[in-house]
Amino acid sequence: MNSRFVPILLLVLCSPVLLRADDTSEKRVANIVILATGGTIAGSGATSTTTVGYKAATVPVQALIDAVPELKKIAAVRGEQVFQIASQNMTNDYWLKLAKRANELLKQRDVDGIVVTHGTDTLEETAYFLNLVTNSDKPVVIVGAMRPSTALSADGPINLYNAVLVAGSKEAFGKGVLVCMNDQINSARDVTKTNTSTADTFKSPELGVLGYVQGDRVAFYRLPARRHTLNSEFDISGIDKLPDVEIAYGFASVSRTTVDALAAASVDGIVYAGVGDGNPSEVTEQALADARAKGILIVRSARVGNGIVARNNEVNDDKRDFVVSDTLNPQKARILLMIALTKTRDTKEIQRMFYEY
Repeated sequence: MNSRFVPILLLVLCSPVLLRADDTSEKRVANIVILATGGTIAGSGATSTTTVGYKAATVPVQALIDAVPELKKIAAVRGEQVFQIASQNMTNDYWLKLAKRANELLKQRDVDGIVVTHGTDTLEETAYFLNLVTNSDKPVVIVGAMRPSTALSADGPINLYNAVLVAGSKEAFGKGVLVCMNDQINSARDVTKTNTSTADTFKSPELGVLGYVQGDRVAFYRLPARRHTLNSEFDISGIDKLPDVEIAYGFASVSRTTVDALAAASVDGIVYAGVGDGNPSEVTEQALADARAKGILIVRSARVGNGIVARNNEVNDDKRDFVVSDTLNPQKARILLMIALTKTRDTKEIQRMFYEY
C-alpha cells in the first residue's frame, strides 16, 4: 500500500462515529433526555374508558419511558422528573427551573436533544418561553397527550415516540423549539390549542405545520422565520424572578375595572386582549393610557387568534406609547413582554422585539 494513504486510512478507521436516531447504520443512536413536568400524558383514570375526570400528573417519567419499549430502537433515552403538575398550575418559577435545566443539559456533548413532557393546557406557553431562552440549536421538542396513559387508545405513547424520533433527527436541528403531537410538527411560536378535548387540538391556524412524522420518517416542509433559541438575545441564566405581566380581556360593554385593578397592583406590564384588531373601547383605552402614565408597559394583542395587530390603526399607539403584539396571541405576547422587560423598558426596543420574535 502506498504509504501516503496510511494516515487517511487510519483516520477513517479510528474516528468515532456519532449518528443520530434517523441513521440506518448500526452505530450509536442519539442521546435524548426526557424532562417530565406532569400533565395528562402522565395522568391516570379509574378505568380504560375514563377520558374525563382522570387525575393528571400521577405517572413518573420512568414509567412513561418503560411503557414505550420501542424507544430503545431509535434513541438512548433517560428521564428526569423536573416537577409533576397539571399544567394549569404552571408558574414563572417552574419555567425558569425547566429552562435552566434544559440549558445545562444542552451544553453537554452526550446530549443530542431534549423532549419535554407537558400538560396541554399551557403547553404552547412553555414551548414559546423555551423558544426565547434556550441557548442551543439542538432539538427541543415539547409533547403532551389529550388522553391519560390508562385510557383506551391513549395518544401519549405514540406522541412520545414521535417526539423522541424528532428530537434525535438531524432534520430538527436548528429549527427552534418544536411541538410534536398527532403526527404533526409545529413551531412553538405559531402553535396553539384549538379544542378542549380532541387529539388534533394543536394547530398553527394560519401559518400551518412545519412538518410531519410518518412512520420513522421526519419530514419538514417550511422553516420558522422569526428569531429563536441560539439566535435569541435573551439570557435567563442569572434571573431568579420574572417581571409581573398580566392579561386584561376585551369584550362588549367592558369597563375599566380589570385594567385599573392591575395598575393598582403595580404590575410591570399589561397585555390587552382586544376585540377585532386588538382594539380597546374608549373607556379601556383611557384606562390603559393611565396605566402607561404610571410606568406600566402596555401591549395590544387580540382575542381573535389570527392575524397581525396593526400599529396606529384605530389606536394612536405612538401617542399612547403602546406596543403591538404583531401576530402573537395574548398568552404568548405576555411571555415575550416578560422576557423583554428583563432587558429594557424602552417601548421602541420592545416593539422591535415583537417584530423579530
